[in-house]
Amino acid sequence: MNLNLTDKIILVTGGAKGIGEGIVQVLAAEGALPVIVGRSAEDNQKAISSVEIAGGKAFAIQAELSQPEECTRAVRQAVSEFGRIDGLVNNAGVNDGVSLAGGSYEAFMASLHKNLVHYYLMAHHALPELKKSKGSIVNIGSKTAETGQGGTSAYAAANGGRNALTREWAVELLPYSIRVNSIIVAECWTPMYEDWISKQEDPEERLQEITRRIPLENRMTTATEIANMAAFLLSDRASHITGQLLHVDGGYVHLDRAIMS
Repeated sequence: MNLNLTDKIILVTGGAKGIGEGIVQVLAAEGALPVIVGRSAEDNQKAISSVEIAGGKAFAIQAELSQPEECTRAVRQAVSEFGRIDGLVNNAGVNDGVSLAGGSYEAFMASLHKNLVHYYLMAHHALPELKKSKGSIVNIGSKTAETGQGGTSAYAAANGGRNALTREWAVELLPYSIRVNSIIVAECWTPMYEDWISKQEDPEERLQEITRRIPLENRMTTATEIANMAAFLLSDRASHITGQLLHVDGGYVHLDRAIMS
């Protein structure tokens, strides 16, 4: 299916690694020009090189999005470089384990800046251009807002906020034909996930324990599978989809656990 994304300028926060990199790769393969917004110039360049090897194009802006002024600068730089913005993927963030018992006010607020505040700021600053292009916003979220996880209050709260903003923006932006949707991730294999597994007491057994709970094929979701949904939602092929929380998770969140006994 041709997604009609050729030459579309799409900002992807956290686009140098993991799910973000997968989204960048798929968008580039569809002919779009993804703009990576990430903190590491080295990682950004590696992601660009990977896209170029595959025959696509990408651009990068180095920015630390937990700093509000960096969000402003990143959007301004993109507009200065390309003259427009056709889409935004809010993806950057980290499950940083700020718990109820072991956390603090300072850690909780810092986590919200790493995981939620920049979602608002990037959309806020990109909005004038998205109104012109009738663009689309895709927020990447996590199951933690719906299922809980334990030991990660700030990250769960941030993802609850992402879900709420998705619905709120979908309503507010109806007059401009700007669609806003969210992809909810459960167990997705990324370098960060691999690093976490490697630190478990028995990594192989822990991974098997997790994949046994994933109903469809008992395997992890791939970054490419998340990316395929993101590209679709950004495209005009999804022209009447807005305000949705779409779970690309192999049935992890919603299917009856009894089937895995």
